[in-house]
Amino acid sequence: MEPLTPAAIDRIIEMAWEDRTPFEAIAFQFGLSEKEVIALMRKEMKPSSFRMWRKRMQSRTTKHAALRASDVSRFKCSRQRTISMNKISKR
Repeated sequence: MEPLTPAAIDRIIEMAWEDRTPFEAIAFQFGLSEKEVIALMRKEMKPSSFRMWRKRMQSRTTKHAALRASDVSRFKCSRQRTISMNKISKR
């Protein structure tokens, strides 16, 4: 496996923090298992932030596809704005 780019690491961390994004989505997109995501989070975050994230994730059934409600079939919230990397902000 080739090393992850800083942009990929940032995206993995972002996905790991999202309540509705299961670990399976991270595995599908980046090829990292749940254990590898946990190791990455431990390495990239401050110890207090990692502990807060682990405590938060342990109580989330939405982080595992097998534990999710059967009516949830998407990785993101339906109200989430679509981000396109090809557009330049005009602000």
